[in-house]
Amino acid sequence: MIRLILVASFVIGFLLFFSGVLFQLKRLGKTDWETAEWKSLNIVRRAFSVILKTAGVKVTVKGAEHIPSDTPVLYVGNHRSYFDILVGYTTVPGLLGFVAKKEMLKIPLLSQWMVQVNCLFMDRQNVKEGLKTILQGIDKIKHGVSIWIFPEGTRNRNEKETDLLPFKEGSLKIAEKTGCPVIPVAITGTADVFEKHLPFIRPARVTIEFGEPFFVKELPPEQKKFPGAYTRDRILEMLEREQHGLTGDQEAAGQH
Repeated sequence: MIRLILVASFVIGFLLFFSGVLFQLKRLGKTDWETAEWKSLNIVRRAFSVILKTAGVKVTVKGAEHIPSDTPVLYVGNHRSYFDILVGYTTVPGLLGFVAKKEMLKIPLLSQWMVQVNCLFMDRQNVKEGLKTILQGIDKIKHGVSIWIFPEGTRNRNEKETDLLPFKEGSLKIAEKTGCPVIPVAITGTADVFEKHLPFIRPARVTIEFGEPFFVKELPPEQKKFPGAYTRDRILEMLEREQHGLTGDQEAAGQH
């Protein structure tokens, strides 16, 4: 319970005491959007690092070499915890925004910070509004901001991490329309921090693995029709490999 109190206190304190900074960053964004975005992102990354440390989360990063340094990408990951977002922001270089559920807009100050660090809000019940979010994502990519999306559409509460929900095919439209690379992301251990034993926060080991990037337009015809399912299979392979404690090289060796 102590960790929960410490994390909650930090979040509330951050939102209150940095509200003035948020206002200044919004003003700066009107004249120098790039500087404002980098400053905003660095502040949020430091705050998330403090939260992860306070919660006792140890993060192992695999496949970071797969992330290109010269172009924005669409990150596509499995989703089991709110901590997925913290781990994502603190492990990915470059400007980044997450696609979140529209309900997050109701949370004062937090939602404003989310907008400030390029988050987009998806209305899962309204197809027309969902298309608007995709167009916003396309615009972000064109301006050099990577986007991270969870195609399961909600946090997966299944017991096994390898028991993924179906991926929504429309989730990769941003990559299809912009031609940006897609990076599959497999995250394990985040639900062990909070969701598996609400309302307690407990130390946990988290692994995040970035798969090799691919382009939707370069997929074989059958896979190009269902890029969501293809990406899901890629992520599932990484999750299963992590579950069995294999590296990519070890798995490849075992196939020969």
